[in-house]
Amino acid sequence: MTKTLTRADLTEAVYREIGFSHTECADLVDSVMEEVIKGLERGESVKLSSFGTFKVRQKKQRIGRNPKTKVEVPITARRVVSFHASNIMIKRVNTSLKGTSGSSGGNS
Repeated sequence: MTKTLTRADLTEAVYREIGFSHTECADLVDSVMEEVIKGLERGESVKLSSFGTFKVRQKKQRIGRNPKTKVEVPITARRVVSFHASNIMIKRVNTSLKGTSGSSGGNS
């Protein structure tokens, strides 16, 4: 079972690291997240060094198909947020996974 890192977990981590009150730490986490969202709403890319880049992409309208009934349905045009992890993050995640995997050798 995998755990999900929540906004409360981030707030707690900031609290432990810098020692502000829990309320101040929650406000700080919320402010950072709000700035990321505002940038994306304006159509800007949001690059967090050593972490990754969030981008907004425009997807065109297309025809989809219900896999059960095979009925075609229109999928409306929309904007979607994509995330591309930095090479530094990818390396750190892969390094940490090596220590937790039960396999011997080979790449996953």
